[in-house]
Amino acid sequence: MKKLFFLLSLIVNSIVAQSLQDNFYAANDFYKNEKFEKAIELYHQIASQGKISMELYYNLGNSYYKINKVGPAIYYYEKALKINPLNEDVKNNLIFAKRLALDNIEELPQNIFQKFNKQYLQKLSYNQWAIVAVVFSFLTCILFLLFYFAFSSSIKRVFFGFSILSFLFLIISFSITYNQFYFDKNNKEAIVFAEKISVKNAPTMNSEEVFILHEGTKVFVLDALDNWKKIKLADGKQGWINAKEIKEL
Repeated sequence: MKKLFFLLSLIVNSIVAQSLQDNFYAANDFYKNEKFEKAIELYHQIASQGKISMELYYNLGNSYYKINKVGPAIYYYEKALKINPLNEDVKNNLIFAKRLALDNIEELPQNIFQKFNKQYLQKLSYNQWAIVAVVFSFLTCILFLLFYFAFSSSIKRVFFGFSILSFLFLIISFSITYNQFYFDKNNKEAIVFAEKISVKNAPTMNSEEVFILHEGTKVFVLDALDNWKKIKLADGKQGWINAKEIKEL
């Protein structure tokens, strides 16, 4: 009975996977034929079943860009970069999409450590850094075993030195992984979807307006209260915004 259930599960999963793949190809065909709304509908059907990928988000971003939906385009390009921060096509298209956004937010000056983190360490996601740490852990074990079983003292010294070096890289990569994970979880980013939204100085409709944001602007979510979100911009400005007007990455 268990074998039959397992076999049926494999068959069902295979059929579902094939159906999702067919939908993906069909959505791509709609995109090529400039039927962008139909392509978007099919891409969302795939995403709703949890079958997400960098390619799916990238294609969604392209589809929304073609119909001048700045907020969703930027949102899905950013989602694609969360999965693969090194993809040049996504980064280039994101630059073009951001040029359509009305708000020009200048970032606050960064110190040398923040610049180094953004320009180099954040090129990889914390999942990719975790893979690097695992690779160094295996390499350290292998080098130590080679040191342990080596007969020549000179070769032992070589393997010992490389094992220590690999262990240091393991510690560094693990630290970077933890820091990137902590940063990602404590710096919730969101994209403004409303064409124009008033940012308040308190989480109430009748509170004072402090500034205005437009579709496609990236914000950092600091806090939440009822249906309000406290947000911060890259230039340091803060305020409260209606939660339904933004979408968290």
